[in-house]
Amino acid sequence: MARKSKTPKAGGPTPTPDIEDKAKNRRRGLFLAIAALPVLALFYATLLYWSSPHTGGTQLRIDQYITLLRQGRIQSATILETDNRITGKYDRGNYWITVGTRETIFSRLTSAMEDAGVAYKVKQQPLKNLIVPASMLLPALIIVDGLFILFLIMRPGGTDGMGFGKSKAKRLAVGESKITFADVAGVDEAIEELAEVRDYLGSPDKFLAMGAAVPKGILLTGPPGCGKTLLARALAGEANVPFFTISGSDFVEIFVGVGAARIRDFFAVAKTAAPCIVFIDELDAVGRSRTAMAVGGQDEREATLNQLLVEMDGFDAGSGVVVLAATNRPDILDSALLRPGRFDRRVGVDRADVRGREAILKIHSRGKPMSEDVELTGIAKRTVGFSGADLANVVNEAALLAARRGSNQVTNRLLVEAIERVVAGPEKKSRILSPQDRSRIAYHEAGHAVVSTALPGCDRVGKLSIVARGHGGGFTWMVPEGDQVTVTRSQLLDRIASLLGGRAAERLVTGEVSSGATADLEHAVSLARRMIADFGMSTNLGPYIVKPFTDGYQGQIGAGYSERIASEIDAEIQEILGTAEDRATAALVANRGAFERLAVTLIEVETLEDDALDQLLLPISSTGELDSAVTTNA
Repeated sequence: MARKSKTPKAGGPTPTPDIEDKAKNRRRGLFLAIAALPVLALFYATLLYWSSPHTGGTQLRIDQYITLLRQGRIQSATILETDNRITGKYDRGNYWITVGTRETIFSRLTSAMEDAGVAYKVKQQPLKNLIVPASMLLPALIIVDGLFILFLIMRPGGTDGMGFGKSKAKRLAVGESKITFADVAGVDEAIEELAEVRDYLGSPDKFLAMGAAVPKGILLTGPPGCGKTLLARALAGEANVPFFTISGSDFVEIFVGVGAARIRDFFAVAKTAAPCIVFIDELDAVGRSRTAMAVGGQDEREATLNQLLVEMDGFDAGSGVVVLAATNRPDILDSALLRPGRFDRRVGVDRADVRGREAILKIHSRGKPMSEDVELTGIAKRTVGFSGADLANVVNEAALLAARRGSNQVTNRLLVEAIERVVAGPEKKSRILSPQDRSRIAYHEAGHAVVSTALPGCDRVGKLSIVARGHGGGFTWMVPEGDQVTVTRSQLLDRIASLLGGRAAERLVTGEVSSGATADLEHAVSLARRMIADFGMSTNLGPYIVKPFTDGYQGQIGAGYSERIASEIDAEIQEILGTAEDRATAALVANRGAFERLAVTLIEVETLEDDALDQLLLPISSTGELDSAVTTNA
């Protein structure tokens, strides 16, 4: 039977009696502190007024007073001990003089009064002796009371100073998340794994009968935008248990010990709400691998990670608390965090295949007026390598284009244009090109298209344009035939030759190259380096992978290979690029007629696609003749 949990207030944990008592005490203390502040201020002002001497009559100078004594005009005198004054009566009324604290002046005045025969007395003021300690104590009390008020106002609750150690976790009430597994597509295996957690927390009896325990931790890994956080939100909508969510960066703080305190508070709240699910997004912010060379702020990060390790390993098997985390950088996570017992299960959330992309497009098309000519299957085939976030952006861009152009429906043409905007950026129709630049760009893009068509390892050319998009002067859009899991060395060499096709075309037509091939060169060099360093496709090094050396525990980082290996890598990259450019040039020379017609037509119409483009690319010869030509020239 499913365990039911009380519906909490959205956005925070269910208050316990202990927390409610602390909140009442906090409000009571805040009220008393605010009430005491004006009382202390009034008392201090009264003390300052009372401590100042207040004497009626005429103030006399000391020399005037001595003269009046000699003339016999002084009738009486009273010495005020604390005020350092002499008051009394003379022939014109009351008088007072300030004596000060110097002993010589006081002795002179008393001698003058004795010589004049004036009777005087000393009046003690015992209460005023308390003025000095009270004047020091009251300002301190006022400052402390003010700081205490600020402390109570800024403190959100709990037992830590200023609330720094309070976790920033948000609690989702049951039914608050409107997203369910029906709103997630393209990651069926991940949904199946999370559905098992949902079923266990909802009906644990059948699992317990088999002696099975729910995984303590599930780690979602995969590229950005593939739906890791969306899966967590869907699980929150499906699970009939409390769901806590927090970002890994929320545990990070500049103050030492705060991150560990937040970890403790976060898991303490989770334990009181068990069975529940806690979700930590961007786990790499707090779970980065530790080193033995931690200094400064790294000590605080490692203390936070150590506390996380302790908390995750402290759950007993029947607690019913499941930790769900997501990261797109599992390679930098600490090995102790990934071991069974903490994260028992790792679920990969990768880019969807063509069927998954079509399902994702259908989900994002809900609520949008889609035209009858929309073919989501064709759009899914055009978006090879797109993540779920990219596909959502494509549908949204198409809807924006429809609204901008006054259309009441999203057409298939708008979806295709939205793909182009996502891949290459918006068109820059206002950019005016000179005839020379226009011709150079047309031959450059035509070179890409001809070489890609001539080499079997390249994708089909779907569109050519010399209308500027983003930072490029034109673009060649390749349309893959389908999803590809692996790639061979010959296919990579063909793609590198295709990337250098624009540069080879410029050299063939104008006799020199331009800066327009910079992005192509960067991509080609990166691809050639990955062939050698990552894929082990080097003819000189053989089955050898080059990776940077990292010893996380000892904190040692190095190149991981010698200078000789680095020199051979650079030499082979240059060899691959040189051969690729020769192959691209041979393809252009062998198909010079088709190349010229394609470039001239592109200059006239600016954009070529579909049947018009296919007709121009149809006469291009196969690659067998090209390879023999390159061998002969070599």
